[in-house]
Amino acid sequence: MVRVFIAVDIEDPGVLGRLERIRDTIVSTGVPMKPVETENMHITIRFIGEIPESRVEDIVREALEPIEMPEFRVKLTGLGGFPNPYRPRVVWVGVSEGARELGEIYRVVEAGVRRAGFKPERTEFHPHVTLARIKGTRNLEKLVKIMISYRDVDFGEMTVSSVRLKKSTLTRKGPIYETLYERRLK
Repeated sequence: MVRVFIAVDIEDPGVLGRLERIRDTIVSTGVPMKPVETENMHITIRFIGEIPESRVEDIVREALEPIEMPEFRVKLTGLGGFPNPYRPRVVWVGVSEGARELGEIYRVVEAGVRRAGFKPERTEFHPHVTLARIKGTRNLEKLVKIMISYRDVDFGEMTVSSVRLKKSTLTRKGPIYETLYERRLK
C-alpha cells in the first residue's frame, strides 16, 4: 500500500523563503501546531489516500496523462484558515492568480480518479498552500491577529510547469514526500 496525492510543488526559492518566514511567524505565537516543512510545501490538487501500489499506474494513465495545458503563473496572496480564520484548524496561503488554471487541472484529475474507480472528492476544490495544522487553542488570539494582518499580503509568483503524483510516507518527524510521476506542462 502507498499513500498518494496529486500536487503542484512550490519550488521557487523566493516564494519558499517568504512562505517559510510567515510560517515561522505563526509558529512563534505559541499556538500548538504542526508546521509544514519547507521542502514539503505544495498546492494539493487531489488527495487520494492509501492505495495498492499496483493502482498507481491507473492514476497516472487516467488522471495525469490527460492533462493538456501550457505552463502558467500562480500568485500566492493572503493568510487564511479552515474552517474559518477565527477558529482555524489549518492555516494556509491562498492563490489569487492561477486559480482558474488549477481548477481546470483539478477537473481533469478528478474525472480521471473517478474513471480509475476511486470515490469522488467530498469537498470543494480550494487551491492553497498549507503552512500549519492547529492542534490547540492556547494563544489563538495572537494567531488570529497575524492572519488578519496578512490576509492581503503578496507572497510571490511562480510558474507552474508540472503536476506530480506524490507518495507520502508518514514518520514521527513528519511526512516524507517522493515524486512517483511528473506530468510536464507544455
